[in-house]
Amino acid sequence: VSSAAESDAEALPRVRVSADGARFETRDGERFVPWGFNYLGEFERLAEDDWQTAEGWARVEEDFREMRALGANLVRWHLQFETFMAAPDRPDAEALRRLKKLLGLARSTGLYLDLTGLNCFRRDRVPDWYDALPEADRWRAQARFWSAVAETCAGHPAVFCYDLINEPVITKPKEGEHPWLAGELGGFYFVQRISHGREGESREQVAEAWVNQLVGAIREHDRETLVTVGVIPWAFVWPKAKPVFYSPGAAEHLDFVSIHCYPQADSLEKEIAALATYDIGKPLVVEEIFPMKCTVEVLDEFIERGGERVDGWISHYFGHTPEEHLAGKEPAGELS
Repeated sequence: VSSAAESDAEALPRVRVSADGARFETRDGERFVPWGFNYLGEFERLAEDDWQTAEGWARVEEDFREMRALGANLVRWHLQFETFMAAPDRPDAEALRRLKKLLGLARSTGLYLDLTGLNCFRRDRVPDWYDALPEADRWRAQARFWSAVAETCAGHPAVFCYDLINEPVITKPKEGEHPWLAGELGGFYFVQRISHGREGESREQVAEAWVNQLVGAIREHDRETLVTVGVIPWAFVWPKAKPVFYSPGAAEHLDFVSIHCYPQADSLEKEIAALATYDIGKPLVVEEIFPMKCTVEVLDEFIERGGERVDGWISHYFGHTPEEHLAGKEPAGELS
């Protein structure tokens, strides 16, 4: 057990997958349903930009208390690669100390953490050396990231899971595209290529090799904390699409399924049906959801009807209360 865990032991019950693989539970057998928020900081900002300052940390503390008051039991925090890695084989010690402080805040506010790693949301802040690495070396740097994070967090009760990366894909970049980043929205790049493809290997084989390498790095230090990977559910777009990162080989190394979906009224039936594609005998979490493309009523219907398959829901918190957003804080205005 790490020193981080020793001081906070027993503060929150550890969460595991039930013996039958059907749901989450605490060690005393009580069912646990993840219900919370993705948290980057204030709208169009990253909390890690100034979490080392007194003002920035005070804002994080206030936001955690507010998310708890809104009924959350979990926060999804997006760890930026450049924050935690000073070189391909050298983690940033100060950033890891701040991560320990975040674990303590989560425990004290009664919130579990979904720690999502390897993010490169700000393209202009990605280290040049990282983009220049050949694929095999890039994977080794990613494994070193997760080794450092897992060593820091091992045994801590507030850590619900490690999410290996946000919305990975295996594709060749088109002409003019960044070699590794895609999915730009509001100046952030939420999609990341883990590979451009490999000669003689299927995408499923590449995904399995990558997942196996990163999970192996985690398990050297932490054999208990759950591991997942948050994916775009392509079956919502193409009903016959098969999961790549939740194909049998890759899924063998993961503890539960995480998908990101933003329901639409005109495709609601198709989307609810598509949930079956990701119901593979492991707990299923909708790790991102928000009424971005639908009304609140449609979102409620999706959650209500999807509850037969889904074991947890994580929306978004943008650093302000609902009342503050209605008064003009971005994203502002009444939901349709």
